[in-house]
Amino acid sequence: MAHHPRLPRLLHRRRPPPSTGLPQNLFQRSDPRHIPRRRWGVVQHVSPDDDFDMPLADVYGCCTLPPQHECTANHDPTCTNDDDSSTNPNHNTRHLSRTLLGKMPQFTTQQTLQALQSAISAWNGGTGTWPQTPLSQRIRAVQHFLDELQHRRQDIVHTLMWEIGKNRLDAEAEFDRTVQFAQQAIRYIQTSSEFDNQWDEGSSGGAASTRLMIRRAAVGIVLCLGPYNYPLNETYAALIPALLMGNVVILKIPTIGGLAHLWTMEAFAEAFPPGTVNLVSGSGRVTMPPLMESGKIDSLAFIGGSRAADELIKSHPEPHRLKVFLQLEAKNMGVYMSDLFSSGVMIDEERILKETIAGTLSFNGQRCTALKLLFVPKDEAGNFAKVLAREVDKLSVGLPWESTTDGKYSQITPLPNKSRIDYMKALIHDAVSKGATIMNENGGMVVGGEDSESTLMVPAVLYPVTPDMRIYEEEQFGPVVAIAEYDSIEDVLTYAREGKYGQQVSIFTAAADDTQQNGVAQLVDRFSTVFGKININSQCGRSPDTAPFSGRRSSAMGVMSVMEALHEFSIPTVVSYKDEGLNSNVVHGVEKFSSFLQPVM
Repeated sequence: MAHHPRLPRLLHRRRPPPSTGLPQNLFQRSDPRHIPRRRWGVVQHVSPDDDFDMPLADVYGCCTLPPQHECTANHDPTCTNDDDSSTNPNHNTRHLSRTLLGKMPQFTTQQTLQALQSAISAWNGGTGTWPQTPLSQRIRAVQHFLDELQHRRQDIVHTLMWEIGKNRLDAEAEFDRTVQFAQQAIRYIQTSSEFDNQWDEGSSGGAASTRLMIRRAAVGIVLCLGPYNYPLNETYAALIPALLMGNVVILKIPTIGGLAHLWTMEAFAEAFPPGTVNLVSGSGRVTMPPLMESGKIDSLAFIGGSRAADELIKSHPEPHRLKVFLQLEAKNMGVYMSDLFSSGVMIDEERILKETIAGTLSFNGQRCTALKLLFVPKDEAGNFAKVLAREVDKLSVGLPWESTTDGKYSQITPLPNKSRIDYMKALIHDAVSKGATIMNENGGMVVGGEDSESTLMVPAVLYPVTPDMRIYEEEQFGPVVAIAEYDSIEDVLTYAREGKYGQQVSIFTAAADDTQQNGVAQLVDRFSTVFGKININSQCGRSPDTAPFSGRRSSAMGVMSVMEALHEFSIPTVVSYKDEGLNSNVVHGVEKFSSFLQPVM
């Protein structure tokens, strides 16, 4: 694929402030020998000189070392490395290389089963310390954990920037939203009538009526697997509600994006009884099958690919009793209605383009909720692609800590590893070989050179994308914008109806009269049984803290929201009695001493 020699709009190569540097003790953080008093994984107390016979794997970041680190390494006080890659005619002069960040323990099958045994002991058939702790005390423990986590905010933010290439603002937002979601879950428990300790009237049978109290109890041992793109937020949106409800958790740290979790270990150990939270890292193919095959996992919280989810579920000897919560792939559509265009001009163009670019390329398109395929009327699609490509060319491409003169951080940052670059390249090559054009200058170019270690890629806008191309069906999960034409809205409906996924859709319209609005209304009606969320004139988004986050088909199983997350990891348990004789006095005495029936506030 030929590239125009001019560079994309790269950021000026400035020295980042010291606060963006690699956390000083991350190497120690990821070496189990430096975790005092507790075995890696927070599974039990051990002596400081306990033997950690655990292989370690190097963990590389997606980004280069910043200039002052390179200069410091050479001990050259005259070294400045102030190369300006945005004006240098040879993009290879911006030398980008992967940085060794630390080491991640690689659990063996035996060590994984030891973590499982720790969880089994902590659960103890539902009678362990944590599941028997009153809900009010569990809330205090989780709050203590969140307070401890705040002390590590900067370290976690920096680690997200270095390992997965998330820019500073996005990394800070991920941490803050994680804490906010947990706080909302706590507030919901404390304020909802669902968690009060009131006795309700049940059915009347004869002279005595039945009174009952409905409380929620833990499911058991929850295996939680989070993704690399939001390793903290999406993982903890399942983990924290599971803990609040009294479950014991085994957390599988993602292979990519796992280092951020290493900052949380002391906080877990400080806040929860031994065995309540068990961290496992390493190869999923080595660690996950023995856990599931044991039959001891009661609930699976999995965020990732549907194929891996199917394999995990099938490996459980009793899948009928496995409580499953899944957030999987998506191929979200952007549908641009014909009423949006007038004489070749897009109505409300600035706002529509802003939503489109945010929807397709926020965090490099590495979001399950990203717009993955844009359907545009055939007569307007060519011009739409050109206009969108011009806007994409304006995006700042650089490292996560770099900012422009107006203080805005890089909008396009490195992908986490070279395999993601290879996959983007394969999709682009396939589309181009079948008739698509890269509409933007330097689209798909790897900054630093194709043969370098760089994972910083200029976004590519592809048009026209047709059904015979891989990207028409496959989820790109990266900085490739796919634009398809449609002759009739029935073409769009067919794609939605016959597609494998059903998470969200965005409808862009300027419907001004009854006829146009009726057309959009019919589309909403038909999409209502296909997608979990229908967005009108806005990008797709995940907002479980404000609205239910759901999906259909191979996109999800279960619903994520503050309330629903608590439901996903608990089971209603009813305590009832007939209001006659001594029963009332007996029950009120039981209520006084019962941990399960204890009021939340």
